[in-house]
Amino acid sequence: MERHVKLLANLSMLWGSLAMLAGVSLLLLAGGALAQLIDPIGVAVGLAAGLTAGAFAVLGTFAVGWGGLHLLAAQWLKQRKPVGRLLMLGLALTDLLVLPFGTALGIYAMWVLLVNEGRRLFE
Repeated sequence: MERHVKLLANLSMLWGSLAMLAGVSLLLLAGGALAQLIDPIGVAVGLAAGLTAGAFAVLGTFAVGWGGLHLLAAQWLKQRKPVGRLLMLGLALTDLLVLPFGTALGIYAMWVLLVNEGRRLFE
């Protein structure tokens, strides 16, 4: 089971890194939309640029935070901290909604962390 916890930590790090990369990309797109908002071509373009910049900024911030939580959970899993197990279980429940890779990660995380052997590693 030790090997599965290590693999779960590595997969969580990969998933978190990809989420943070997507978040940074969205924040850069928000900056581009904000640049259009500063000097709009027309009124309608200014409104659309404002809505787009706001949406990208919110989604990008969320994705960076989401990825950061996965990286933190992976670090705590490697250190066998009980709070890492709880955090990863919480993230796994919500990862189930992200098809198809998040679902696979969520199912694997719940299997690794909820079986008796996995629980004993964090006691």
